[in-house]
Amino acid sequence: MERIASFTVDHNKLQPGLYLSRRDGDVVTFDLRFKRPNTGDLLTNAEMHSAEHLIATLLRNSREKDAVVYFGPMGCQTGFYFLFDGSRLSLEGAVELLKEIFAAAGEFRGEMPGKSAKECGNYINLNVETGRAVCRFYANLIADWTAERLSYD
Repeated sequence: MERIASFTVDHNKLQPGLYLSRRDGDVVTFDLRFKRPNTGDLLTNAEMHSAEHLIATLLRNSREKDAVVYFGPMGCQTGFYFLFDGSRLSLEGAVELLKEIFAAAGEFRGEMPGKSAKECGNYINLNVETGRAVCRFYANLIADWTAERLSYD
């Protein structure tokens, strides 16, 4: 059986940041790493879920919404994946979009998007303040990130 691409990255060396994980045709996958792997410091379910609702909503309502394929959490609880159409959005454009979206999510005002039993399968663990805090942290982390810094070390 072939090893998947993400298993070829040395997670013992991986630091929080923004990385180009892979390209599959026009689909580009970014690794949005919030936590250093294998340290025991993980995103809680509420942090992941709340940030996911904010970011996915803002991405799908952004000027680049037609390029967005997917945004969601990693099972290891250390970050998220962002998949986008590389024929519609450049690496540089994607980095800038994420900076803008995370900054906006960090300042989000209003009700948590999708926070009802009708809209979400686990709506009770959504918290807008928690989501804002996680997004502010990551916005600060990637504020000076560029496309030239996307490669894993």
